[in-house]
Amino acid sequence: MKKYLLPSIKLTVALLLLLAVVYPLLIAGIAKLAPGAGDGVKVYKNGKAVGYENIAQAFSSDAYFQPRPSAVGYNAAGSGGSNKGPTNPEFLKTVQDRIDTFMAHNPGVNKADIPAELVTASGSGLDPDLSPEGANIQVKRIAALRHMPEQKLTDLVAAHTEKPVLGPTKVNVLKLNIALDELK
Repeated sequence: MKKYLLPSIKLTVALLLLLAVVYPLLIAGIAKLAPGAGDGVKVYKNGKAVGYENIAQAFSSDAYFQPRPSAVGYNAAGSGGSNKGPTNPEFLKTVQDRIDTFMAHNPGVNKADIPAELVTASGSGLDPDLSPEGANIQVKRIAALRHMPEQKLTDLVAAHTEKPVLGPTKVNVLKLNIALDELK
């Protein structure tokens, strides 16, 4: 037993230093090279930080585009999904409640036309993006509340649609709402 004790202590100390000190410092150093220097990319409006580009936030007014629902109340300190499967009765009730709420705030929309992303939370609960379809289905409501032509809002969504090389097209809801406020 004594033969294995010293090597195991040495290995434990070496791995502790490597995995608890060196590796985290290396990753933190690499993060400093990323946009926002590892602290996230802030979004500004009139020189004031109003949020982060990669973290969703709630908008309480129907006059704004709404992001995906959040299972964590848009709290970036504790991201996470609901972990409920598609056959879970509680999950199904939550989704049905979200559909009912969406229909109440968006009259004239067919239930079958509602993108799933608008009634289901993302895995992190902090997804800042919608598909163009998720944004465009909200145009009628916002146009009516802001007394604007729908085509102007559809064009705004198109102008803020990002088409990455890999992955789906997306619209950042925070940036879209800031541009919405800037429309005359």
